[in-house]
Amino acid sequence: MTNQQVTKQQRQHDRPNVIVFFTDQQRWDTTGAHGNPLNLTPNFDRMAREGTHLVHSFTCQPVCEPARSCLQTGRYATDTGCFRNGIPLPDEARTLAHYFGDAGYRTAYIGKWHLAEEDPVPEAGRGGYEHWLASNVLEFSSDAYDTVVYDNDCREVKLPGYRVDALTDAAIRYIDSHQDDPFFLFLSFLEPHHQNHLDNYPSPDVYQGAYGSRWIPADLLALGGTAPQHIDGYYGMVRRLDDALGRLLDALKSLKLSDNTIVLFTSDHACHFKTRNGEYKRSCHDSSIRVPTAICGPGFQQGRRVRELVSLVDLAPTLLDAAGIPVPQAMQGRSLVPLVQSGGHPTGRRRSSFRSANPRSAARSAPTAGNTASPLPISIRTGMQDRTTTSKSFCTICRPIRTSCTTWPASTPSAASPISSRHS
Repeated sequence: MTNQQVTKQQRQHDRPNVIVFFTDQQRWDTTGAHGNPLNLTPNFDRMAREGTHLVHSFTCQPVCEPARSCLQTGRYATDTGCFRNGIPLPDEARTLAHYFGDAGYRTAYIGKWHLAEEDPVPEAGRGGYEHWLASNVLEFSSDAYDTVVYDNDCREVKLPGYRVDALTDAAIRYIDSHQDDPFFLFLSFLEPHHQNHLDNYPSPDVYQGAYGSRWIPADLLALGGTAPQHIDGYYGMVRRLDDALGRLLDALKSLKLSDNTIVLFTSDHACHFKTRNGEYKRSCHDSSIRVPTAICGPGFQQGRRVRELVSLVDLAPTLLDAAGIPVPQAMQGRSLVPLVQSGGHPTGRRRSSFRSANPRSAARSAPTAGNTASPLPISIRTGMQDRTTTSKSFCTICRPIRTSCTTWPASTPSAASPISSRHS
């Protein structure tokens, strides 16, 4: 081994690289790890099996922009002010890019941003990311086979291939050109989110018609909605995302970066296929808030299944902690590193993990150990159509708080704040 190779290995092992593989609107039960029988996600399943599987992982905001603000900042959307779509991330908000950048990392963002007011996103609205190849609202700037994003100079860039593949190719190119640097890469897909202007789920051609209605989750089977017409395309998109995850992991292996790269897979929220209201999310049911989440890489390769409740807001402090970067006091999430390392149940874990998308419409959760002074609110989603399901068939998050909710509203209040129909 040459001196140059030794020096490169030493630099690589000083600080781990960190990659976030972020999907949009993906249900937890699309994965084999959660019982889906269609073998859509062999790469995620292996990652969950060999790495760390966060079994009960939930978004704290079942809508795109607020959820993204939580993951980027480690703070609740009601704290940053981004509690609904159409409210950009405040200029003063500190994101993962700022913290990793301050620690000497190269930072990059590729894909869907959805935390600004315009496209192309000006430098001030990019959350501190150094390398930029993204669109604020990717579903409007691109289509399944027409991927358009913008670079650091706000120039339009058209990437070849199916959109998932196009973004994955760009990510692999970035990794290849930054092998000698510790890097933090946020790779954000639109899939398996619907294509807004068509209201459909365009999977790659090779998977169209491959899944039909071979397996539909029980809640969708019982409640109907658009699942019968959309589930085939949705599953095809999930399958292609998993193909992309495999390609990314293969690229790391071929570049000898696997042993020093942490990879987080998660999603912003799930999808109920218009069974709880007139769209695909914005409800407090599992089908809207429960997402697949797993982490692999140094510190996470124990083949461990974490069954404690995990919130999207916990993932930012977890990544910083895993990289040896101090977790800022301003972050409201809690690092999962002590939980993973101990293999036990440290005090102070949450008993709820979901915040209201409307800060004026919330019920109290069960007091959280070590944080009884400020119990976390849980959503009573305004404007929901299936009132009976919400009040009688408690979702995973609602069950622990049933005894601490002294009353449940007899009627559903009207929405107190507007929700942009343009952004999703």
